[in-house]
Amino acid sequence: MKSKFLLLACFLITGSGLMAQNTYQWKTATSAGYSYKYVTNDPTKLRFYTLKNGLTVVLSQNVKEPIIEFRLAVRAGSNTDPRTATGLAHYLEHLLFKGTDKFGTMDFTKEKPLLDKIDALYEKYNKATDPIKRKEIYSEIDKTSGLASNYSIANEYDKMMKAIGGQSTNAHTWYEETVYNEDFPSNATDKFLALQAERFRNPIFRIFHTELEAVYEEKNRGLDEDSWKINEKTSALLFPTHNYGQQTTIGTIEHLKNPSLIDIRKYYNKYYVPNNMIIAMAGDLNPDEMIKKVDKSFSYMQPKPVELYNPTPERPLTQIQKVDIYGPSAESVNVAYRGYAENSRQSMLLDLISSILNNGKAGLFDINLNKQQKVLRASASYQQMKDYGIFELTAQPKQGQSLQEAQQLLMDQLEILKKGEFDESLIKATVANSKLGLLQAFDSNGYRVESITNEFILNRGTKWDKSLSGPDEMAKITKQQIVSFAKEFFIDNYVIAYKHKGEDKTIVKVEKPIITPINTNASSTSDFTKALLSAPSKPIAPKFLDYKKDLNLGKTGIADVITIQNTENSIFRLSYRFDIGSWNYKLQPYAAQYLAFLGTDKYTAEEISKEFYNIACNYSFNVGTETTTINISGLQENFEKAMSLVEHIFANCKPNEKALEELKSRILKSRENNKLNKNAILGGLMAYAQFGSDNPVNFTLSNEEIKNITSEQLLDILHHVNNYKHTVTYYGPKTLAELSASISKLHTLPKEFEIAAPTKKFNYTNTTTNNVYFADYDMVQSEIRWVRNGGLYNPDLASKITLFNSYFGGGMGSIVFQTIRESKALAYSTFAVYSSPDSKTKDYAMIAYVGSQADKMNDAVKGMNELLNDLPESDKSFEASKYNALNAIETSRITKDDIIQRYFSDKKLGLDQDSRIKEYNGLKPLTFADIKSFHLSNVANKPYNYCIVASEKSVKPDELQKFGNVKKLTLENIFGY
Repeated sequence: MKSKFLLLACFLITGSGLMAQNTYQWKTATSAGYSYKYVTNDPTKLRFYTLKNGLTVVLSQNVKEPIIEFRLAVRAGSNTDPRTATGLAHYLEHLLFKGTDKFGTMDFTKEKPLLDKIDALYEKYNKATDPIKRKEIYSEIDKTSGLASNYSIANEYDKMMKAIGGQSTNAHTWYEETVYNEDFPSNATDKFLALQAERFRNPIFRIFHTELEAVYEEKNRGLDEDSWKINEKTSALLFPTHNYGQQTTIGTIEHLKNPSLIDIRKYYNKYYVPNNMIIAMAGDLNPDEMIKKVDKSFSYMQPKPVELYNPTPERPLTQIQKVDIYGPSAESVNVAYRGYAENSRQSMLLDLISSILNNGKAGLFDINLNKQQKVLRASASYQQMKDYGIFELTAQPKQGQSLQEAQQLLMDQLEILKKGEFDESLIKATVANSKLGLLQAFDSNGYRVESITNEFILNRGTKWDKSLSGPDEMAKITKQQIVSFAKEFFIDNYVIAYKHKGEDKTIVKVEKPIITPINTNASSTSDFTKALLSAPSKPIAPKFLDYKKDLNLGKTGIADVITIQNTENSIFRLSYRFDIGSWNYKLQPYAAQYLAFLGTDKYTAEEISKEFYNIACNYSFNVGTETTTINISGLQENFEKAMSLVEHIFANCKPNEKALEELKSRILKSRENNKLNKNAILGGLMAYAQFGSDNPVNFTLSNEEIKNITSEQLLDILHHVNNYKHTVTYYGPKTLAELSASISKLHTLPKEFEIAAPTKKFNYTNTTTNNVYFADYDMVQSEIRWVRNGGLYNPDLASKITLFNSYFGGGMGSIVFQTIRESKALAYSTFAVYSSPDSKTKDYAMIAYVGSQADKMNDAVKGMNELLNDLPESDKSFEASKYNALNAIETSRITKDDIIQRYFSDKKLGLDQDSRIKEYNGLKPLTFADIKSFHLSNVANKPYNYCIVASEKSVKPDELQKFGNVKKLTLENIFGY
């Protein structure tokens, strides 16, 4: 996470380009009987209210779509966890989804004595040390939880959010914050506020022991992530006394295993008070009306004095500290420095320096390390917290390079910085590019609420004026100031973490307790929910695209041109879209990689990067499997410069044999690293299951073919790419006629397009028996995916598939989530979807997933198979899923160049109109019987391919054979090299 100086840079852009410096001052105003503060020249027009009970409410109007983004944040996270109960804030976050005495229960009077008993049992369990006694107590907890579940309604909160049209229910806990995020259609405001007000009124901590197991699973997933281990061990050395380093958000295994529901309640009562909370909303709202509704909904909250974490300042670090970390993923080196408090000048300097080192184009790392291929990749970043920040340098070594050698290359760049061997114009360009790069965030409601939530957590929102002026202040910084600061800051006081490939012998996983599945009562509904959902809502009419009206279609020479005029600002995005890719020419992706290191007769590769950076424009050459694009974007005033430079590059790029040899070496090293990535391995297993040994993942060059690539081959692709059929797309201020004139003038087209090589076709497998595709990987968890091909695309199935996915396996209110995680506590992450293809020539696929502890794998497979074969019926869940699916279409607004992308997507499916029209109309008459029939025809009682990544130490071959015919794949089988 960047500090907010660059996070907020996008707000300093207007329709005519980059803004001059503004005066940002706090003012006070009154409207509709409420006083609020605002900052002058704030383009988001945020209103800062403080209610009588101390609750901060920040509202921002943005009426471009009928959706409102919502955040409720509490200034309490892992920093405020008791030292004897780490992970408590995170536990609480999970429990705030379980309901109150009014919802989440069928009969709270009968449920409460059992919940009280569970509270008391956990206190006994917490204090017990004898293993046998602890098992006895836990058995009683399990039994009592089962009895209590006869009255609880699992995931009723999620079902309500689904039923009112919410699409993104979630939450997170971090060092000094717990944040609950939602979105909802603006016509459901009253229902939404009633639900949120009730949610925080009197939360009941029910269904705890299965949720606790989900947290255990989350902990175990972290143990399998080497990046998580690097962060934890590095932070412990950077912060020897501060909770940033001494406590983790998820907590220790010891504390996770000994929770106290009484302590969690005390924590809630202590920190979840209105004077320590913020509600931020952005979107289709009227601030005068909304503040009245929020005040009425949350006025019941009573303020209390709050003491937040107030640590003793850390002593200066005076030496280099080293830590070695082992794990199965690729090796890396991480150099970390302790930064400064938020909103300090030092933090602003470090944020700017991180971009001077690494901005993707013209930074010291970009030019001296990545562009010259001295390492596999290098980066710099600054992460800002409230009390301190972390400045981090990272590198992955290339083939034959030691971690120490990669580290030295990083440190050499710091010496260059300290000597001032960089152009001062880089400062101005960094600020300008940051503003430009974040322009799109200006329209994002999610971005607005995230920004102000972050602002509140760090300083209660009192420094919004300084945040807005931060980029302008950054622009005033001189080269000499940076050099002087760098000399003082970058000394021998850092933490160096060496990530080695090897077995981590320190891992102790969280063991699986015996849990009896609870009752979810999915078909039950509380009186609160019935009343909430019965209230009428004003309907929102969907807005569909009409490609004939929404797109400007034309031609320039032999090329088709599609434009949409940008009337809001001076940003343009231009693309040349080719219907060819790596499935036509295997060498094409390597030509795209090679291009980054090539100069021309006018410019070196480094000068090209600087040229684009200086004019605040971007260009890229992206090769997909079936589509290739050349993309150019930036300020319209630099349109011709950027376009001419791209034309020059492709026409005149020259060979660089040294760069090619380095590139080939890096590609081979990246391939080695890919074989160490469990997600890449699982993806390869999926491809093997769907297509057999000849599949999209291993359709690639062999290592020997990589070694034999020549510059001549790659340059031939680059010099002649424009000779293939392509469509020009444009979103920007120019009209179609103006754009066509520019294309004729600047873009070289042939008299006729060359015929491309045929696209590689892959044959879908016909699964007639259960098969297991297994890959061994050193990990605590097991990753399991089910996959079965479902036949050729049929547009008539779109509505049924959308509704089936929403009901069956999409989101926390789905049948799969409720059963696998909520009832049986078998996984932290699980889903199941009937996946639609992106082309009329491709097949559907039924895909399911469970990530669980290895010792739960058999139970997890059994649980998912039961759902795949027998679809549970819940009228309320079905109706909520149907409403949610319809509402998602009703409230979606496709705008700007997203219209062009939607046009191409529908065209690829063989459709000449907005595909949502048929999907929406088809959803309305659907009943559960239709979804049940779809499930029986396409999902139930079918043979499946099980793709499993796990450690052979934990998963035995005879266990796998219970699922089907086992085939252990080698990494060469999977990747093709």
